[in-house]
Amino acid sequence: MASPGAPAHVAIIMDGNGRWAKARGLPRLAGHRAGVEALRQAVRAAPQFGVSYLTVYAFSSENWSRPKSEVSDLMGLLKLFIRRDLAELHQNGVKVRIIGDRVGLQPDIRGLLEDAEALTAGNTGLTLVIAFNYGGRDEIVRAASRLANAVARGEIAAEAITMETFSSALDTSDIPDPDLVIRTSGELRLSNFLLWQAAYSELVFLPCYWPDFSRDHFAEALRDFSGRQRRFGGLAAQDVAS
Repeated sequence: MASPGAPAHVAIIMDGNGRWAKARGLPRLAGHRAGVEALRQAVRAAPQFGVSYLTVYAFSSENWSRPKSEVSDLMGLLKLFIRRDLAELHQNGVKVRIIGDRVGLQPDIRGLLEDAEALTAGNTGLTLVIAFNYGGRDEIVRAASRLANAVARGEIAAEAITMETFSSALDTSDIPDPDLVIRTSGELRLSNFLLWQAAYSELVFLPCYWPDFSRDHFAEALRDFSGRQRRFGGLAAQDVAS
């Protein structure tokens, strides 16, 4: 198989805000604030690199277990990002999508997320997918529950459930699977992120903390991706020939 060109869909695990702040003797909030600026830069750079979908792991379903003060700070930054940046995103043709469990979210947070989706629904530029209150296992369980209920209502036969119908029940039903998953901070795991969708994604782990993630780091990850051979469980051309 030929090496891939630019990935259509890049997903990023934005890790290391707290450690970035600690290394500088700053409160964790300072790291999260710096991380928001790194996100702005990534969103601006993605279309220039030919990326059509950018998914970011903003807040996991496990993050609620963090100290209440930190969760409150993160919610505040989310609100600030949407209120401050939504106009620019809309002006630049960015379409915002939210994935994750919305049940039980505070009304103001849920309203902001839904307003962002509604305002940008008709845009045709970069699709920015924000994974909020998201966990890969939780998403799979919710999809299974939807299908089980559909079977119970007689809307679909159990035998008709395929990988395609299961995918259509996920939060990402109309979003292509990520070609490339980037994780910063040097950690080497997916941390419950896009477990179904990333089955054949290329993975790039960068040692930098997320607030230090720059256009150059983005380009480095894309160069790494371009040198890979994607097999999707098959054989590369030279392996078949031999």
